[in-house]
Amino acid sequence: MSDNYIVSARKYRPQTFDTVVGQQHITTTLKNAIKHQHLAHAYLFCGPRGVGKTTCARILAKTINCENPTADMEACGVCNTCQSFKNNTSFNVFELDAASNNSVDDIRNLTDQVRFAPQQGKYKIYIIDEVHMLSAAAFNAFLKTLEEPPPYAIFILATTEKHKILPTILSRCQIFDFKRITTGDIVNHLHSIATKEGVVAPEAALHVIAQKSEGCMRDALSMLDRIVSFTNGMLTYSNTMEHLNLLDADYYFKLVDHMLAQDVSNTLLLLDQVLEKGFEGDVILNGLAEHMRNLLLCKDARMAKMLDVPNEHKPIYYEKANQAPPSFVLSALNVINDSELQYKNATNKRLHVEMCLIRLCYLLQVTRVTADDVKKKPGSVAAASANSSAAQPLADQPQAPAQPLPQPVTAAPPQQEHKIPPQEPPVAQQAQPAYTPPPAPAQPQNNNAAAAPSKARRLSKGMLNDLDNELANGPGETEQKELTEAVAAEVFDKYKQNLREKNKSVYYAQFCAMSIEIHLPDEIRFVTPNDLTDAYVKELRDELIDFFRAHTGIGALRVTSEVRIDTTNIQPQERVLSKPEVYEAMAAKNPNLASLKDGLNMQIDY
Repeated sequence: MSDNYIVSARKYRPQTFDTVVGQQHITTTLKNAIKHQHLAHAYLFCGPRGVGKTTCARILAKTINCENPTADMEACGVCNTCQSFKNNTSFNVFELDAASNNSVDDIRNLTDQVRFAPQQGKYKIYIIDEVHMLSAAAFNAFLKTLEEPPPYAIFILATTEKHKILPTILSRCQIFDFKRITTGDIVNHLHSIATKEGVVAPEAALHVIAQKSEGCMRDALSMLDRIVSFTNGMLTYSNTMEHLNLLDADYYFKLVDHMLAQDVSNTLLLLDQVLEKGFEGDVILNGLAEHMRNLLLCKDARMAKMLDVPNEHKPIYYEKANQAPPSFVLSALNVINDSELQYKNATNKRLHVEMCLIRLCYLLQVTRVTADDVKKKPGSVAAASANSSAAQPLADQPQAPAQPLPQPVTAAPPQQEHKIPPQEPPVAQQAQPAYTPPPAPAQPQNNNAAAAPSKARRLSKGMLNDLDNELANGPGETEQKELTEAVAAEVFDKYKQNLREKNKSVYYAQFCAMSIEIHLPDEIRFVTPNDLTDAYVKELRDELIDFFRAHTGIGALRVTSEVRIDTTNIQPQERVLSKPEVYEAMAAKNPNLASLKDGLNMQIDY
């Protein structure tokens, strides 16, 4: 290794505004301020780490003192002030690290230097990095100078924690908020650096680095340097994932395949392989949740632009998204989220992850979607071209060819590998091989089986408990009954008794005030006496459907409600008479009362 080796973060540090990556809203404003001589006396650059705050401060300091700026307001780089700045010999630019110079004495020394005018150039620029580290006394000592500095002094403050700075300091500065650099901008910048360095780096590998950096260019360049040393300048997708200790998306594709096939054994075996590689359970759950989110985004072409994966992997995501029902994806996200929240409190963390995956394997049963429904679903791969309402891939993305799903067999054959091809050194673009999904296990024929619901239902805690009981006791079959008034009334009495045993007295009282009617072929209508009682039916509609299905064996059931107010027992209310009407009624019953009033010439004061 050469003694003059310089890391990429320093070697390729931007020297002009145009070379700053991802902060055009900042650089354009600063260039216009220089062009129109509208320079403020104090600037505050704030934002996450590694996004260019100190770099922009240095470029601004060099440009405003440049003797021959370009028409685009960039430093020329050849004049005396630019050369002295490049060689770190400029007497007009002062950099102060507030993390180690945060006392009152340090600020006093700075204010003493401000009194002297620059010997060369127009301005003296003071760059104070990590300014939030200054003590409260130092901030107070800095206030007067910051508010009314000499006309030749400009202060540029940089911080990653804007909320820690005193409001009196913020009110004296022009504030510029730097944003995180997007994944696309980081990939493009890394690609240009790799080209200059003669490093072979495919886009998929650079995309992984950009995602791992979380919008920080300095972190991305540091990771690139490490992986270049690890691979001797020959980056691939696989060795980049290995070096960064990330889990390949191929594992998540396999997990979803096993879940759709309800194959618990292969799911747990695949989990064991991942755990042997040293990955923690929370990393697996978090990655699986991200994978399910990507599948959900691919359901609609309008949301697919939010898919943050390499372009080479998008066709596979589109294909797999068409195979997974929306109800399964939404319910899986709910189960995974609950497992992530409970992971820290779990004593046996491996068992906790295994139970989550087992629930996901039987999730199709809970959401009333069988493996046969997956193949018949209008949004599946086989019917994607025939159904215009199904989610379609973006126009500019290649679409995987449609293939019919294989017929169910008694024993499922081994899973076919569909490893995401790693990006090797630049070669001719290779077409993605068509992927054949694994067959689902044979399901018992049932002509009355419920069709896949068009709208996903959120899994309740009770439904998850029912799934646990089903897993513990084994899937049982309920004898199908004919839907009659007597059968419905019997099941309804069981449901009310169940509410009473669970000490839900309020619900029990409300349901006792209801009656049910059967509207063939599949509707159970709850007749309620008022709107309040009707709200209880709507609240427990999903639970009622599951209860009636479980006790009648009928899959296709609908629960509706109707408010009927009983008017037979309503007594007509007598109108309250006014005082004159009371007198008239009394006079009608006793005419002598009117005669007495007239004889005495009385005036009644009502």
